[in-house]
This record gives sequence, structure tokens and C-alpha cells, in this order.
Amino acid sequence: MKALQTSMATLGAAVTTVIASTAGFAQTCEPETFQALGIDTLSLISVEPVAATDEIPVDHCRVLADLDQRTGIDGVEYAVGFELRLPEGWNGRFVHQFNGGNDGRIVPAVGNLLGGSDRDTALSRNYAVVSSNAGHRIDATPEAGVSASATFGLDPEARQDYGYGAVAKLHPVALQMVEGYYGSASEYVYGVGSSNGGRHALVAAARMPDAFDGLLAGYPGLNLPRAAIQHAWDVQAFLSLSSSLPEALSEADLKVVADAVTAACDGLDGLEDGIIADVDACQASFDIGTVACESGSSNACLPAEKVEVLRKIHQGPVTSDGEAVYSSWPWDAGIAAPGWRAWKLEGSNEADRFMPRIVVLGGPSLGYVFSTPPVEVGATADDVLAFLRGFDIDQGAEAIFATAEGFDEAAMTFMTPPDVDDPDLRAFQEAGGRLMMFHGLSDPVFSETDTATWYSALDNNHGGEASAFSRYYRVPGMVHGRGGPATDHFDMFSALVAWVEEGEEPAEIVATAPAGNPLTGEHGEMTRPLCPYPVVARYKDGDPQHHGSFTCD
Repeated sequence: MKALQTSMATLGAAVTTVIASTAGFAQTCEPETFQALGIDTLSLISVEPVAATDEIPVDHCRVLADLDQRTGIDGVEYAVGFELRLPEGWNGRFVHQFNGGNDGRIVPAVGNLLGGSDRDTALSRNYAVVSSNAGHRIDATPEAGVSASATFGLDPEARQDYGYGAVAKLHPVALQMVEGYYGSASEYVYGVGSSNGGRHALVAAARMPDAFDGLLAGYPGLNLPRAAIQHAWDVQAFLSLSSSLPEALSEADLKVVADAVTAACDGLDGLEDGIIADVDACQASFDIGTVACESGSSNACLPAEKVEVLRKIHQGPVTSDGEAVYSSWPWDAGIAAPGWRAWKLEGSNEADRFMPRIVVLGGPSLGYVFSTPPVEVGATADDVLAFLRGFDIDQGAEAIFATAEGFDEAAMTFMTPPDVDDPDLRAFQEAGGRLMMFHGLSDPVFSETDTATWYSALDNNHGGEASAFSRYYRVPGMVHGRGGPATDHFDMFSALVAWVEEGEEPAEIVATAPAGNPLTGEHGEMTRPLCPYPVVARYKDGDPQHHGSFTCD
């Protein structure tokens, strides 16, 4: 049990709330229940019972509140806004829901378990769940337009809260509120998140090693400031081909690449099925140069300049001296998926002039949050595009490590797990924590290669025994979240719970490509094993649609 055992030394100055002794309550869903806990910095907004619905099939108590209200140096009002949901049939367990993007809004605290079903949630399984805005409001500066989600970067404490402080402040308070409501402490405590939420999970494992029994991290942005520089790198590369990002590489262009990668690599795992399971062998086998058109060629191919841009963005950003800023990226069949294009080349929002997400989400973050001192990038999508077009990679590579007057923590300090290039989670392991991670090989936002590199370093620092407390799974074809030619539906949370509570070490995870997925064709559902890194799912014999026909080796 990790309830209220979080090390105050680890949390440091970020935790200012004094936790009072807990009184017992008999599930009274009213403000007085929580006011009686005596949490000085807690400001209740609403407390109400919520009846079960088809979407959330449990009766529960919903608490909406603010923690640690203050005025920032930018004159904006800040607070760790949060929602706590307490099911009537509580199972004695708690989930801290880590959210994604730039945060800034309170996503309903239902506890998405990242398995593919929006209805299979922690709340529906009778876990108590908390969700927060990570210390700032996305609507606090509407005049900032498309950049409004990132202007909190003008306040240093809001930066810290976004990086790690909000989780550190809220976690013990939420656990106390759960105990106060039910009259007993949470028996097991979990944290679940993907993307930026996956980063939150890895940061918590390092900064709060005794706070969680189990953590589930999906496609984590563990090097988020470095990955943000990739956005500028990509934009500059694409604009060398066209003044319009969508026109730089067409859907047909990306299909040519996906088909070529598949032709070169699909059979390396023993079966040609559209899934490139042996990704490492693929990187050695595939050369993007083979896609370049020869003079007079009528085959599916790309002009040399497009090939070089694809090579450049997969190489990852480098300084003028050739020093890597972020990571390389794996070649994979999901490059032609809509989710890849939506992030890199073409969005769906007309108001943003169909700019991709690396512009409208990543660009403001790079300027306001990850650069020190912060850089204002403008209020329109065109303003942000201009900022990324003119972004100096050399200076940017320094700015994410820099401090300035009033900004004492660099982005690479408050955003990444401590010692991100040399990870060590011994304190988390010694506290009995368990960590499970997964990442799609075709993720266009955070490089799976970077995550694999981090996990390999972790394993090395633990004497090759990181699997004693952690597992990492790669998902071929999957983009940033569900999507792509991938078996992208799976239940990793149940495996984590079994490991934490029953000592059942996870091995392969059965994953499904449902009907309608690009992989399934006329065959209906397809299942595959996801194998613990670095082993690969290889076909042995039997039904090629069924996971039982594959082995992890």
C-alpha cells in the first residue's frame, strides 16, 4: 500500500499542503465530508452524487475543486484544478489519471486504461480516480489564440506544476480525500497516462518512488523539450519542398514509403502479414534511397528531394556541428496512416488553416514552455508556423537547458525524468513499484527509438535486470495512440494489477486488430502477441490470424 507514504524529501518544495489526520465518513457525498479534513489549500467548487449511465455504469460521488490557488508573475490566476470520482462500490483502490497535451483542462476523472475501449475505465471497474489540469487553465488567456494552451509558460511555478509539481501536490491530497470519504486508505495506488501523461508516469516513478504501486505509461514524451525541437526541424524540412505543409508530401507519397518499408521488412518476422514485428532488423534492411525515382522510371517512386526530406526527418534534428538534439525514428508501415499525417502535415481544423498538430500544439509549447527565457510566438496558426520556420536549432538546443532570472529550472529539468539520459529507478524498485510501458513504432510525435534507448539504458543501469520491476512493449504500425495498421487494442492495465497484487510477472500481451483495421481485410479480427522488449513476435505455424501461432523470441 502506497497511500500517504509519498516521500516528502522527494517532493521537495513542490508540496506545501499539510495533510491533516483523517476522520472516517460513511460515504456522504456533500461538501462537509471534505471540508472536515482540514486541508488548508483546498477550495471546493462542487460535490454531487452522479447516477450510473450507459457511458459510466457506476453510481459515484463527483468532487470538483482547486488546490493551491495563487496569482502568477504574469498576473494570471493559477490553481491545481481537479476532479475526484468516488464509486459507490469502491474496490479499495485508487488511480491517478495523468492527462496529455499541454494539459490545462480537467479531463473527466474516469481513468481511461489505454486498452482500446473508452468504456473500460478505472471508474467502471470501481477504482477511485483523480484527474487534474496540471496547475493551469487553457482558457486563461483567450487573447493568445492558438497559443493559449501554452502561455502558462510565462510563469515559472506553472511550468514546474506542468512538469511535476501538480502531481506532487495533488496526489497525497487526493488519497486523503479518498480515505476520508470511505473511512479506510487505498489498498493499492496506480498511475495511468499516455503521451504527456506517459511522461508524467515516468517522472513520478523517479521523483515520487514510493507513491505508486503500479504505473502504466503509454507512448511517453519522456524527452518532450527535445521532441518539440523536432517539430521545427520537420516544418523547415517540409517547407523546403513546398510553401504548403500538406502539399509537401501527399497521401500517395507516404503510401509509396509505407509500401516500400513493408516490402523490405514484412517477412523478417516469419510472416508477410502487414506487421513489421522485427523493427530492428528492418532498420538495417530498409534504405529510403531505394524509393528515389530513376530517370524515366514509371514505377511507384519519389523525387530525390522528397526522399532526402524523409531521410532528414527520420534522422532527427542535429545542430550545425552535427550533434544530435533528439533521436532518430524507426521506419515502419504506419507512416501512411491518417494519424501520422495529422500530426506532421495536415490537420482537420479549418480555423487553424488545417495546420498539423506539430504547429498548433507543439509550436506554442516550444516557445512559451520549453524555451528559457520564454518566447512569445503569436496568436494565429500562421504566426506559429512563421516561428517554427525561423527557429534556430542551435539556439533552441541551448534554450531547453537554459535558466534565466526568475526561471531557475530549465525545461530539461522540470519536464523530463531526472537523469533522463542515465536513468536509475532503484528507489522505485525498492519501494515495490511496478512499471509497464508501451509505444507505437509509427508514432509521429515521440520517437519510439528514444523510448527504447531510455529503457535500454535503464536496463543497463540495473545490471540487465530491469525486467524485475518493469516491462516495455513495442506496437508495430501504431501511431500516437490507437490507429494505423496495428493490433492496437489490448489490456495492459490488468496485467499490471496482477503483477502488483498477485506477483504474476507479465509476459506477452494479447493485442487485437478489430474488424475495419487496415490489417484485417476480409478476415475479421486479428490477434498478435506484444512481446517484452527486446524480443520479437515471430510466426511459427498455424492460423496466421491468431496470436497462438506466434512466439516471443
